[in-house]
Amino acid sequence: MVDEMKSTEKKGKPSQVLVRLKEIRDGVLVLNDGTMRAVIMVSSINFALKSEDEQSAIIFAYQDFLNSLDYPIQITISSRKADITPYLEEVKVLREKQQNELLRVQMGEYINFVSELVKDSSIMTKTFFVTIPFSVTQASKEGFFARIFKGAKAATGNQKITEQEFGHYRAQLYQRVEQVASGLRAIGLRAVPLKTPELLELFYNFYNPMTSHNQRLHDVGQLKIEETER
Repeated sequence: MVDEMKSTEKKGKPSQVLVRLKEIRDGVLVLNDGTMRAVIMVSSINFALKSEDEQSAIIFAYQDFLNSLDYPIQITISSRKADITPYLEEVKVLREKQQNELLRVQMGEYINFVSELVKDSSIMTKTFFVTIPFSVTQASKEGFFARIFKGAKAATGNQKITEQEFGHYRAQLYQRVEQVASGLRAIGLRAVPLKTPELLELFYNFYNPMTSHNQRLHDVGQLKIEETER
């Protein structure tokens, strides 16, 4: 009996248990407890290159943005080794179409130079995301403690919602998305909500860093996270 327990501990838990995600649906992450999430990809600002007045304006705009929110958000920074394979493939295609032989040779040398540069250096890219939550219990006007107990009850089992209810909750979630995106744009950032294919690719890359580096999702639009029984 002890040996069986040790064997189970060594194997660890399957990834499905660790991932709290139930399904990805219409650009919305639905978690196991019934709560929803939307993800916005956000650009960055080179703060150090701004003048003192511009830096102050950015700080005050960010402060106003945070004060305008009455719900939590999560800011995530993803750092990964740069993958320039798609870029080099495009350059190769352009090289094949090039009629000037000298330019063809120079483009080939450029491709080799960039490939060797990336191979010998750890060039990292940073991607910024903002996650916006929405709980089904927030759609009602119940008291504070009632929402707590209802949320705790929902977390213990599968919460079933109809298509109509999902559309209603999604609309409320995306009201928050638009509010956050507008606030970020006021700071001078670009903010784009991720759709279902982009969310699938994001989680695939996040949970399979080695595999995703060597094997891409070509037809992401054809993939989906299967829904559990409702």
